Amino acid sequence: MTTAAPTLATALAGLLEVARAAGVEEATARGEAEALSATVAEAATGAWSAWSAQTGGDRSAEEFAEAASRGRRWRSTPTPTLARLAAERSAEAPAYAKGLALVCTAAAGLGTPTTQTIGNASQAAAAQLGAFQPTPPSQSDPIVPAVTGPASPPVQLGQSVTESGPTDEFTRGVRGLWDDVMGQLATLRTRTDELRRGPAVGGDRPGSPFDLDPSADPWAPGRFPDLTGDTRPDGNGPGDGANLRPGDVPASPPPTHGADTATAGEPPEQPAPEEAKPAEPQKSLEELLAELDDLTGLASVKGEIHRQVAVLRIEAKRAAAGLKTPDLTRHLVFTGNPGTGKTTVARLVGGIYRALGLLSKGQLIEVDRSELVAGYLGQTAMKTADVVKSAIGGVLFIDEAYSLAGDQYGTEAVDTLVKEMEDKRDDLVVIVAGYPVPMQFFIAQNPGLASRFRTTIEFADYTDDELVAIFTAIATKADYDVSDAVVARFRELLAGVARDSSFGNGRYARNVFEAAVGHQAWRLRDIEDPTVEQLRSLEPEDLVAEESGVPEPSQMLQTEPKATGEEEP
Repeated sequence: MTTAAPTLATALAGLLEVARAAGVEEATARGEAEALSATVAEAATGAWSAWSAQTGGDRSAEEFAEAASRGRRWRSTPTPTLARLAAERSAEAPAYAKGLALVCTAAAGLGTPTTQTIGNASQAAAAQLGAFQPTPPSQSDPIVPAVTGPASPPVQLGQSVTESGPTDEFTRGVRGLWDDVMGQLATLRTRTDELRRGPAVGGDRPGSPFDLDPSADPWAPGRFPDLTGDTRPDGNGPGDGANLRPGDVPASPPPTHGADTATAGEPPEQPAPEEAKPAEPQKSLEELLAELDDLTGLASVKGEIHRQVAVLRIEAKRAAAGLKTPDLTRHLVFTGNPGTGKTTVARLVGGIYRALGLLSKGQLIEVDRSELVAGYLGQTAMKTADVVKSAIGGVLFIDEAYSLAGDQYGTEAVDTLVKEMEDKRDDLVVIVAGYPVPMQFFIAQNPGLASRFRTTIEFADYTDDELVAIFTAIATKADYDVSDAVVARFRELLAGVARDSSFGNGRYARNVFEAAVGHQAWRLRDIEDPTVEQLRSLEPEDLVAEESGVPEPSQMLQTEPKATGEEEP
């Protein structure tokens, strides 16, 4: 049974107790915990004041920002102290990992929780527990901790880090801890989802402290703001009353075409039928593979996709020759940081499988947890089955799939997905994606997933040269000129940005380009008729760090040159 998430102060006190038992200096353990909690919660409104109160009070915003910056790298790797304890095979290492994971879950509740902070907590907690993750390639393969010393022998699944003999308690303890931590995060995620969906209507789901009077004006002062930016909580677009927020008053339906002129008893005028748009020609296998090869970087990814194509081609030839064909699974796991091309490659995989005759359509349906999990038990299975139905004939791409671990709603979605994958195996490919360590845990949690996802493709971060190529390609495609000076400026920005799990890779290049376009427009604002060359040219000063964005006009006005004789303040 999942226990309630502790407060940050409680989690911090527990970690310090373990640190004393392990011989770790209190200041070191406290520093890691404060940095880890700050980096988890930094995007939440009110996180700084809550963090300050929970870590002793009287902490400045600068201290919070510095701690968050210091802890970002630990979202994807164990902290140095945990890495050392694991390498030394300390008996306190699992307890220290648990303490850090609980710090992450507590930090997810600081300020006003959001899906981003919960995602940060899931990733960071998994990274700490990943020092001892039980990944299951097969029943007989040895499992080693994520962090081992240079001379440390491998640790078998079910073997204690302090003993040479096997013990199931250690394995059960790690897995039980994972379930508990992820369950706490799932509970918080559910509460956050309730806030975003609004109050219950008609008894469709249990009440919540976030529920408001459904008869009140949802946009009146004091109501909760729309946190999703979408007026349709189910994301299906405008439609009938089923897509309204709870408490919204449905707008009057549009009048029937011709209803204002038709007399009683006369059929309404029918609109002229629209001409059907011609279907886009489907690409050949050679065209799709060429498109894959033209992508920047991703050498290992391209090699694995080409290998998959070769295997599937030979399988088809064996079947045509009347030979037996092995039962190969075509479902894939994509692991990697954001912006490394996972969605782009998934779309190409759908087309490639269609060209090979393995899929009937080849379309890509991209979803995340919110589109698979319903608001209450019993409806999740139907919602997941409907999503799978829409993907039949193509690829179902589930991003951040590890968010389905840890609660009964996610488990219901995964169980339904496993069944649907088996039933629709002849015309469906499922690709699950996410950060490396959380995805290892996610696949390990369900034997049905482990048996169906046997191929994992890792998407490495882009190098500086590859990011320069991406930036140049984006600019060229948009009819902008990129000089050597601009490229040199872009490299300067790359040298100054943290390349941890939060780095956007290709998205970073696009964000810098879009900010540069805004700066160029401001630079040319007083030129009435700029030349084509001026309109095409980016200058080094147009490129700013991604977090700087495009300055507000009021900020830009402050940088204008002063009039002659004006004194400096």
